[in-house]
Amino acid sequence: MRPLSLVVARLVRNDLRRYLVGGLLWLPVSVIPLGSGLLLQQIFDRIGGDRVAGPDQILWLCAAFVGVEVARSLIMYVANLYGGYWWDAMATLLRANVLRSLLTAPGPAAGRQPHSPGESVARLRDDVSDLVELVDESVPLAGTFLFSGAALAIMATVDPVITLVLIVPMIVAGLLSRLMSAVVRRLHSRARGLGAAVTAFIGETFGGVLAIKTTGAEDAVLERLRAHNRSRRDAAVKDRLAADLLETSTSATVEISIGLVLLLAAPAMRRGDFTVGDLALFTSYVGWLTALPRIVGRVLFRLPQAAVSTERLTRLMAPHEDADHLSRNSGVWFHREPPRPPGSVPAHDDPLEVLEARGLTVRHDESGRGVHGIDLVIRRGSFTVVTGAVGSGKTTLVRALLGLARADAGTVLWNGRPVADPGTFLVPGRAAYASQVPRLLSESLRENLLLGRSGDDADLARALESAAFEEDLAEMPDGLDTVVGPRGVRLSGGQAQRATAARALVRMPDLLVVDDLSSALDVETEKLLWDRIAGAARDGRGPATLLVVSHRQAALERADQVVVLDRGRVAGRGTLGDVLETCPEMRRLWHEERVVEAEESPVPPGG
Repeated sequence: MRPLSLVVARLVRNDLRRYLVGGLLWLPVSVIPLGSGLLLQQIFDRIGGDRVAGPDQILWLCAAFVGVEVARSLIMYVANLYGGYWWDAMATLLRANVLRSLLTAPGPAAGRQPHSPGESVARLRDDVSDLVELVDESVPLAGTFLFSGAALAIMATVDPVITLVLIVPMIVAGLLSRLMSAVVRRLHSRARGLGAAVTAFIGETFGGVLAIKTTGAEDAVLERLRAHNRSRRDAAVKDRLAADLLETSTSATVEISIGLVLLLAAPAMRRGDFTVGDLALFTSYVGWLTALPRIVGRVLFRLPQAAVSTERLTRLMAPHEDADHLSRNSGVWFHREPPRPPGSVPAHDDPLEVLEARGLTVRHDESGRGVHGIDLVIRRGSFTVVTGAVGSGKTTLVRALLGLARADAGTVLWNGRPVADPGTFLVPGRAAYASQVPRLLSESLRENLLLGRSGDDADLARALESAAFEEDLAEMPDGLDTVVGPRGVRLSGGQAQRATAARALVRMPDLLVVDDLSSALDVETEKLLWDRIAGAARDGRGPATLLVVSHRQAALERADQVVVLDRGRVAGRGTLGDVLETCPEMRRLWHEERVVEAEESPVPPGG
C-alpha cells in the first residue's frame, strides 16, 4: 500500500490550504448535530413534563433547533462549492502528470499504453476519480470521528451501559468491511478492466465504420459488443453487490442500535433513570453515529479500489517513474492562466552533420522478429531510402532510430555524440516524422499542421506547396480553416498523407523522416511530391536531409543511399545502381515494383 499512501499524502499537500479550509468548513456540518441532539433533549423533557417550562420557552427551543439545522445546510452548501475546486484541481494534476509522462518522458510511450486509446481514456477518467474520492472521504471522516467522540461522551454521562452496547454493532460493521477488502479489490479490478474494454471497443468501432460496412460485418461487431457488455455487466453486478453488502452491513447498524436503545431504555424509563428527552437524544445521535462505520466502510471499500487505480495509472508512466511522479506537483496552473506555448520550434546549437546507428536491434516479443544489428549513417544533405519487402523491418528501424520503439541493443549518435534518449532528443527542430498511418485530429487543417504552435500563412503555404497540397487546399470551402473530421475522414487517403507530410515540413527540421507516405498516392502525384520535397531541400526552403521508407521508383531514383532490408537485416547498401547490381533482393523488389507501377500508370491517348 506504500504507493497509495504516497499518492494520498501528496494530493493532500499539493493544495494544503484549500484542503484544510474545505475540511474546516465540513467540520461544523458534522459537529452541529451535537447541538441539535441536546436541543431535542431539552424540548422533549419539557414536553414530557420532566422539566417545568412554558409554551414560549418550548417555542424558542424549537426555533433554535430549526436555526441550527438551517445554518448547517448553508455551511454544507458553501463547503460543497469550495471543495469542488480542490477535487477538480487534484484530478487535473493526476491526469496532467500521466499525459506529461506519455508525451515527454524518456523511452517510447507505445509499450506502456494499453492496446486501445479507449482503455487509456477509461483509466484517466475512472481511476483518477477513485483516487481523488478516497482522499476526499478523509474530510467527512475527520468530522465524523470528532462528532462520535463527543456524542459518546455525552451519552455516557446519561447512561454508560446503553452507550457501551451501541458501540458493538459499529465495531462488527468495521471488521466486516476490513475482511471483505481483498474481495472488493479483486472484483473492482476486473470490473474496471472489462469496462475499459467496452469503451475501447466502441471507440474502435466508430473509427472503423467504413471497414465494417464494406465487409458486411455489422452483425458480428454487434455480437462482439454484446459479449463485451455481458462480461462487463456480470463483473459490474458483482462489484456493485460487494459494495452494497458493505453499505447494507453498516446501514443495518442504525436499526440494530435503535432497537438496542429501545430495549435497554424501557426498563430504565420505568425506573425514572432515563427520560423521554434522553431517548430523543440517543435516537438522534444513533443516526449520526452510524455515519462513522458507514464512512469507515466506504474508506475501507475505496482503499483496494484506489490501490488498483494507482497501479493502473502508474503502468501508463515511464519505467523509471512511479507513484511519486504520478502525484507530484509538476506545474499545473490552478489559480492563474498558464504560460502560452512556445511560438516556434525550439532552437538548438548543434545542427545535423551526421546521424549514425550502430548495432541497432529491436525484437518483437517472443517471435524474435524486428531488426538485428543495423548500422546506418545519414549525412547532412543526403537522401537515404530504406526499402524491403513487407515485414522486413523498415518501419521498426526508423521508429527505433527516433526512439519511438524500444531498442534492445545498439547506439544512436548525433554528430558523433551518443544520444541517451532519442525519443526526447530527435524532435523538432532536429527531426520531424511523417508516419505511415496519418494521425489527424477533428480540428481545422491549420490546427492539424501547427498543433498548438504559432505560424503564419506563409509558412503553411510553403509546407503545403512542398507536400503538393496547394491544389487540394484551393478546392476546400474554408481553406486552412476546413475541419478535417475525426482521423481526417473528410480527406482522401492521399490528402491525409500529404497533410501529414506538410505538418512535418512546416517545422523545418534538420532531418525529415518519411515512412511510406506514397502508399495512397498515384504514381504522378508521388513523383510530384518527391520533386517538390527534393527541390525545397536544394533551395533551402525545406529540410536538407531526408530519411525515407519507400519501395517506389520515384523515391529510389532520387536516393544518394539505398538500404535494403530482408527479414530484419541489411541485405544491401549503396546507390540504386550498386544495389541493383549486387543485391538479389533489391533486383526482385525493383522488378515487382516496375510491374505494379506500370499497371497504375495512365494509358496515353492512342496507346
